[in-house]
Amino acid sequence: MFSNSPFAEDTIVALATPSGTGAIAVIRLSGPEAISICNKVFHGKDLEKQPSHTVHFGTIREDGIIIDEVLATVFVAPSSYTRENSVEVSCHASPYIIQKLINLFIKNGARIAKPGEFTLRAFLNGQLDLSQAEAVADLIASRTEASHNMALRQLRGGFSNELKALRQQLIDFAALIELELDFAEEDVEFANRPQLKALISSIQSVIRKLIKSFDLGNAIKNGIPVVISGKPNVGKSTLLNALLNEERAIVSEIAGTTRDTIEDEINIGGINFRFIDTAGIRETSDKIESIGVEKAYEKIRQSALVIYLFDPEETSADELRAIVEELGQHTSIDSILLVANKLDRTSETELQKQYAGLNGMLFISAKDRINLDKFTEALLHKAHVDQLNNDETMISNVRHLEALQKTNEALDDTLRLMDQPFGGELLAFEIKRALHHLGEITGDISNEDLLDSIFTRFCIGK
Repeated sequence: MFSNSPFAEDTIVALATPSGTGAIAVIRLSGPEAISICNKVFHGKDLEKQPSHTVHFGTIREDGIIIDEVLATVFVAPSSYTRENSVEVSCHASPYIIQKLINLFIKNGARIAKPGEFTLRAFLNGQLDLSQAEAVADLIASRTEASHNMALRQLRGGFSNELKALRQQLIDFAALIELELDFAEEDVEFANRPQLKALISSIQSVIRKLIKSFDLGNAIKNGIPVVISGKPNVGKSTLLNALLNEERAIVSEIAGTTRDTIEDEINIGGINFRFIDTAGIRETSDKIESIGVEKAYEKIRQSALVIYLFDPEETSADELRAIVEELGQHTSIDSILLVANKLDRTSETELQKQYAGLNGMLFISAKDRINLDKFTEALLHKAHVDQLNNDETMISNVRHLEALQKTNEALDDTLRLMDQPFGGELLAFEIKRALHHLGEITGDISNEDLLDSIFTRFCIGK
């Protein structure tokens, strides 16, 4: 679908802002003829004589008829997003005007851009590497402060620069091993094996840290799924409504009211939490309710955190321990947060005595919104959001995760081969395999199918 030519010969055009009626729309052109194509229909200053990064007022006309008054922003290559000549035309956001202008640019030599083609050109022309290009899409899609900051760090190249530095060191050693192969008959060793082992250990330390960061990074990007579980009629729906500040779930004194899962998102501390209110977990002969109970267990298995809500008047400490053990068959024990509801009926001091020995428990009243601030703090702590208070790089992209895992496997094989009485050919092969997978992340190693898969997920105009 895409050409790997470093500098395209054609000029593309697309709407860069969301479609629909509004005040302003931006139409973007990029390519060798972008400025001249716009200049043919722009009446104002001669755009081809203007310096880069300047804005000019004028009109767009067709056959002498004014279509719109616009602002044309000129970017002269290589000082543009794509490193090509580019123009961004700000016009009134009438669907008629937008389509008329785009058709006029096409008539004068441009063509409609494919999805993601502007960013693809930025990548092919060396403005961005592949992981930075993917960060552009993540930045556009970010809905919270944390996901925005994570995408911005990747866009600025911290992740890429770290990987490129490690990859270059590995390339240097690979070159020495290749040199050894050229002098195989002389039994010489150019690549210092202890230094190579130390380098591989250093690289693996970074890679494993990035792999470990994926769970949190992915959760920040897509939202952290949290199941609200418990017996029927303990206040699960009331808690969800209190968190949402709206009557999202049906609240009733009748046990088993919630038969299916109810989901909604809440932004807490800059992180999106996807709360899932499930059917009450209990033995039941009701066929419909039993399906709801099974769905509840399914959601628990898929969630990152499980809130087990209970009524202290009906649940003993021993029963709670058994419940945690049961839930532990479906999720990690560390992901479970025990929450005693209906604090309005008794004192927190009494409840602490009742459940002495069960650490990390919370006492709230969902109905009267007592201790909900402590509840949200505990959620952030359980989600390990405190890790976001530093500038460490995290990954959230499955493609990056898989490439890092394959790189780590290749480096493990390299270390094993270094302790074997084999020739350098296998060693060189494994190092090349590690280099290949590292290069896939930044785009030093890429193919048309990979680029097609990545950039077609972008919107047209980006």
